[in-house]
Amino acid sequence: MDVTNTTMLGVRDAVASKEVSAVEVTRAYLDRIEKHNEALGAYLEVHDERALQRAADVDKGQLTGPLAGVPIAVKDLFCTSYGKTTASSRMLENYRSPFTATAVQRLEDAGAIILGKTSMDEYAMGSSCETCAFGGAKNPWDPSRVPGGSSGGSAAAMAADLCAAAIGSDTGGSIRQPAALTGVVGMKPTYGRISRYGMIAFASSLDQCGPFARTVADAALLLKVMSGVDPMDATSAPVDVEPDLDEVEREVKNLRIGVAKQYMLEGANDPAVQQATDDAIKFYESQGATIVEVDLPHTKYGIPVYYVVATAECSSNLARYDGVHFGHRTAEPANDIVELFSKSRAEGFGDEVKRRIMLGTYALSSGYYDAYYNRALKVRRLIKNDFDAAFEQCDAILCPTTTTPAFKIGEKADDPLSMYLNDVYTVNAPLAGIAGISLPAGTTEVDGKALPVGVQLIGDAFAEAKLLRVARLYEAGHDHWNLRPAL
Repeated sequence: MDVTNTTMLGVRDAVASKEVSAVEVTRAYLDRIEKHNEALGAYLEVHDERALQRAADVDKGQLTGPLAGVPIAVKDLFCTSYGKTTASSRMLENYRSPFTATAVQRLEDAGAIILGKTSMDEYAMGSSCETCAFGGAKNPWDPSRVPGGSSGGSAAAMAADLCAAAIGSDTGGSIRQPAALTGVVGMKPTYGRISRYGMIAFASSLDQCGPFARTVADAALLLKVMSGVDPMDATSAPVDVEPDLDEVEREVKNLRIGVAKQYMLEGANDPAVQQATDDAIKFYESQGATIVEVDLPHTKYGIPVYYVVATAECSSNLARYDGVHFGHRTAEPANDIVELFSKSRAEGFGDEVKRRIMLGTYALSSGYYDAYYNRALKVRRLIKNDFDAAFEQCDAILCPTTTTPAFKIGEKADDPLSMYLNDVYTVNAPLAGIAGISLPAGTTEVDGKALPVGVQLIGDAFAEAKLLRVARLYEAGHDHWNLRPAL
């Protein structure tokens, strides 16, 4: 079998049955990375020797678990005690963590083999992977286009079969948006479902780790392995992980699919995206689901609220990188501590990070805190209330993941507002702290090349088991999940 052209569960089962060895699987993925990564830029660092050693331990029976022998890619904001953790920033260019993030450790404890760290937008701030200080990833379907962001490297690696699965982080759509643009499954769990310990912070009340995978079943197992309370993270929820979380074939009885008029505005979406969403609604209807119109009246405030809350928290979190206590330190002479801070931060941070720090600092400043940050928190509560009311009427809400297929590299680089609007369908779920999943929904031809489009399902807090089963129903009725780019 071609172990790089199957599912994560297919890889796992082939290793378990000794159809192939874990070393053979790992070498196959490492060979594929060597062949294609230079053109795609998905990985910033590959841990080949360590990966092969762990694979050998699997073959010897010394490393076991539900993910034994599965090669996984990790976004470069998860700390690991091996290799570098840079958050794709000059500020952390040479940082080596003394510890490993809980999410990564749980994968390794389950027998997974970490292949390396993937490219991302700097400090997870971006929607295209273009703000990476070390060269962003490209979309495997068309390398002249972005893979989405901020977890663009993980999405690109998954789409190009440079790993059997990957993890990223989703603050305003950073898993679901790139998943849609690269044609893979990407899930943002409920806030607190997976520990944030060891995840370099962007916006602490929004950031959440989640999986990229080829199928819903793959994503479900990854979620199950990583989930659960963590004493190292006060924001990890003390909620038991359902033992049947990964049983995605189970039927959701009396299924109700919510459709919000705010997500279906005429002319708002690319025709292919709108068609995919309309087709998904018809599909669920054909499967016996009841289609329910739900109202999310505060949807239009999602983008402005997100870019106040997220930037305010960014300003606070990134204050620690001053060149003295933490992070890059300028080699230029400085007359005082303020000048040292200023020069170090100016050199260490990229333009988008600086922009968000300034926006957030302004929103938190004296005289503006109530007008911006405090008001944004109140509207955030109203957005959550909208979803609470909607989920009394439906099991999941169906909508597009993005407004368009992948755009050209550089197309939006000089227009931050246009870039921010890429997240119009994804920011509200993190603001409400609920779960969402993006599913491949086919391709459309743009400039002579096939580009993926995605549809999104949004579920209530800690209702991932139901959400995954609803997602699997759509996946089972289509072959979109198995579409792959020709590299």
